[in-house]
Amino acid sequence: GCIAGGVEATCVWPMEYIKTQLQLQSKTKGVKLPYNGMISGLTYTVRTTGFFSLYRGLAPTLVGSVPKAGIRFGLNSVIKESLRDKEGNLSPAKNFVAGLGAGVAEALAIVAPVETVKTKVIELNKPFIEGFKYIIATEGIGGVYQGAAATALKQGTNQGFRFMWFNEYKRIVTKNGEEPLSPIGGLLGGMSAGCFSTVCNNPFDVVKTRLQGTQASKYAGTLDCFKQVLANEGVGAFYAGVVPRLGRVVPGQGIIFMSFETIQSTLEQNFAIFRS
Repeated sequence: GCIAGGVEATCVWPMEYIKTQLQLQSKTKGVKLPYNGMISGLTYTVRTTGFFSLYRGLAPTLVGSVPKAGIRFGLNSVIKESLRDKEGNLSPAKNFVAGLGAGVAEALAIVAPVETVKTKVIELNKPFIEGFKYIIATEGIGGVYQGAAATALKQGTNQGFRFMWFNEYKRIVTKNGEEPLSPIGGLLGGMSAGCFSTVCNNPFDVVKTRLQGTQASKYAGTLDCFKQVLANEGVGAFYAGVVPRLGRVVPGQGIIFMSFETIQSTLEQNFAIFRS
């Protein structure tokens, strides 16, 4: 699953790049955007800064992908086991809490610094090392953790919605575990979970991105950012970048969940230590 996450990130990173750019650009009156959608954004970027500039910010994400996935799936499993009732069942609410806890943990340990560096190197159009040095020089080590609270809020709700959906999907498809989940079933379940979580928590993603950008000083905090975006740009601004984000998340989550379920099933079948 961790390896698949790295491959997935590389394949669909241009979508993430454009999504981040769309969220960073303010839509206040008088500001003209160079592009306003995924296709126009890809075309504009390739034409003005070259094809490989679409991969700005990928390096820090790849560096954090393995431990992030390990924390997410590992801690989610631990929390789920502690929340099961006497019959071993889990309600959708408990699945959400397990995902929420795993998401907050991965956010504070890995995602916050990785996402901050990613966002700033994309906005500054700098390579990873050069962008990291710039952040340290201008803001100190604290600048790497800029927007950590918003990241925890975004990542926690993201994984909460995602695991809640997938576990309910899996329960229905496998008839409460009586039938195995096929790789195609895992792929479809992951894709639908990615779609559901993205639509539900995109406003948190927009706020997180704004607070990690180079113009973050204009906001007093997470709540103030919510208020300013709503007052100055309207509700629609909270869904900036949702289409390219869906283009990245939906296939990516399909790959990750399919890989995780397949690997987990294989390990349980061949090694007693992995059987619950």
